[in-house]
Amino acid sequence: MTSSLEPERYWAELLATRRLPAVAQDDPLARAYLDFAAPERVVLGHLGQSLDGRIATVSGHSAGVTGPANIAHLHRLRALADAVLVGAGTVHHDDPLLTTRLVEGPSPVRVVIDSERRLEARFGLFQEGPPTLVLCAEAAFDQPLLGRAEVVPVAADADGCRPEAVLDALRARGLKRIFIEGGGRTVSRFLYAGALDILEICVSPVIIGAGRPAISGPEIASMDQALRLDGPTIPMGGDILFHFHLETLGRRRPTLTCRGA
Repeated sequence: MTSSLEPERYWAELLATRRLPAVAQDDPLARAYLDFAAPERVVLGHLGQSLDGRIATVSGHSAGVTGPANIAHLHRLRALADAVLVGAGTVHHDDPLLTTRLVEGPSPVRVVIDSERRLEARFGLFQEGPPTLVLCAEAAFDQPLLGRAEVVPVAADADGCRPEAVLDALRARGLKRIFIEGGGRTVSRFLYAGALDILEICVSPVIIGAGRPAISGPEIASMDQALRLDGPTIPMGGDILFHFHLETLGRRRPTLTCRGA
């Protein structure tokens, strides 16, 4: 694990040109940003978790799981994205704005997967800020607007909106660089559907005990069936960021039962 440059040394050039200046060519965090910034079509999932694999308490409280450096990192990923996507549970528990208010750069289109149309219009991202889409199962579509957000029906199965149908709907609108910010069920569903190109997990030196898990997958009989990942480990304040390319895992995944996205 090697130390990183301060992102301020290369951020403006990366944001403007989708290239790294010479000073940052060998910097691990800068190269992780470039992995997301440079391709025209890429899907990145990110989770911040405790040492014991929790992203929130049992009640859903997640503020402070990771430190301020990772929060700024999330805002930079938003600035590089065409769309930032979260599940209904994240909106219900955190009421996030999903903007880039901590860093230089544009705020992306905000996307919420609410398969069963459970959310109400009272949440902040449905009332103000950048354009927002709510994706739901075709059978749950009942009205074209939720506050100021546009409601879009997509194909679903028993586990909720299908990841590929979600990505097709976004790409049809010109949204090709997709940042999936949470929560655990949503990132897990895209992972096991083979719909992620990059997976990032930021681990904080805190133990929550009982709580909401980060990655949830199907049961396996032996470690030979586990998804083994390889990638750089990058210091992020007091946390550690793991950055994984998933192309080598192929498109075939075990079926994941993960309701609530």
